[in-house]
Amino acid sequence: MTTPDPEKKTSRPHKIIGVGVIWNQEKQILIDRRLPTGSMANLWEFPGGKMEEGETIQDCIVREIREELGIKIAVREHLITIDHTYSHLRVTLSVYHCDYLDGTPQAIECAEFRWVNLDDLEHFEFPAANRQIITALKHLLN
Repeated sequence: MTTPDPEKKTSRPHKIIGVGVIWNQEKQILIDRRLPTGSMANLWEFPGGKMEEGETIQDCIVREIREELGIKIAVREHLITIDHTYSHLRVTLSVYHCDYLDGTPQAIECAEFRWVNLDDLEHFEFPAANRQIITALKHLLN
């Protein structure tokens, strides 16, 4: 009889996620609501997604924003990197400031989206790791 390995019991899949804090000319931020099915359904988030093999984190952010919202962005400076463990998953979020360039946002791979002011972010329910992004933005801009 073998003894269970406690490390295997607690190990979770680990995903590297590129996240864009997308700013428009009015200094508003684009957020989107996750689809009503799947992990963390219906929560609001800063757009982004899983990095694919052979891609930089900046390329990942550009691709994911185009796939999710149908818009063009320019990735600027790094804001924060967050390591967070949920009950089912471990994530590393690499978060960058981005400029909105072109296109009309569409809810392609999300339920809806909104342009909001920084102070309005407190009125939306975000996954735990995304709350650290809000804190970083407030510290940076205040």
